[in-house]
Amino acid sequence: MAACPTMVIHKDVEPGAESDLQQGLQEDLKLELHASVSVNRWERGDLSLAHDNVAEEVAVALVYNGISHVVMMTSPNDLKDFALGFSITEGILTSADELYGIELQQHDAGVEVQMNIASQRMMQLKQQRRNLTGRTGCGLCGAESLEQAVRPIKVLTSPGHVSDQAIQNAVLKLDQNQPQQALTGACHGAAWCNKQGDILMIREDVGRHNALDKLIGALVREGIDMQQGFVLISSRASYEMVQKVTAVGINALVAVSAPTGLALRLAREAGLQLIGFARPHRHVSYSPERTNESE
Repeated sequence: MAACPTMVIHKDVEPGAESDLQQGLQEDLKLELHASVSVNRWERGDLSLAHDNVAEEVAVALVYNGISHVVMMTSPNDLKDFALGFSITEGILTSADELYGIELQQHDAGVEVQMNIASQRMMQLKQQRRNLTGRTGCGLCGAESLEQAVRPIKVLTSPGHVSDQAIQNAVLKLDQNQPQQALTGACHGAAWCNKQGDILMIREDVGRHNALDKLIGALVREGIDMQQGFVLISSRASYEMVQKVTAVGINALVAVSAPTGLALRLAREAGLQLIGFARPHRHVSYSPERTNESE
């Protein structure tokens, strides 16, 4: 990570107002997303000196009303979207209206995202407060019990139905919409697609959960109708990914790799259309409609 000053503060107004909160973070913090390094490359028995691009990651602390809640390792871009998306998908906030203000504080050791949230939400957070250091967007986000680890799934009001053609349209466009992955080979992508399979928005991160939180934060911030499209992720579909999309009413999730068994059971319980192994010219539908596990 490039050298940075001890502290730089960037302030924003409430999420409902037109401000630079409506934009990504990249114009705010000047942190490098990748670094060029010298490497020894071996290929077909030949060794040569070359340069490679490696993805950067930074420690990001999410602080609510002055209390540090969690530290995650993330790619240093779109951190406002990440903070909002994480807050909503983890149940800390129920809407963007409960986020009254946000500040970004850049330190030598990383970045703090200072958020001012509704007092009622803060009281609830204090009751379940926990701290952890996340490892590249994985782990259980500080869960202290089995009940916290797998929260009840939100049942969707309208089950998803994305056509096979739309899925294939999106899959064929995913790689060309992931510039950081193309450059470093180390970033996951989470894309918002319309019902025709056009990619309208994408977020990248070294962590798959982080990429999805960034995307959801951007969708919530811009007031996107979650019923008018689907999410395409460049990773497997774990149960956390299912929980995150259903938390905001997204009713279709397409993954380029496999779902887990728990993800599949939760998707069926919620009425989430879950697609796995989405590759050019093929994909697998796991839960086209909600089913009753007791039947």
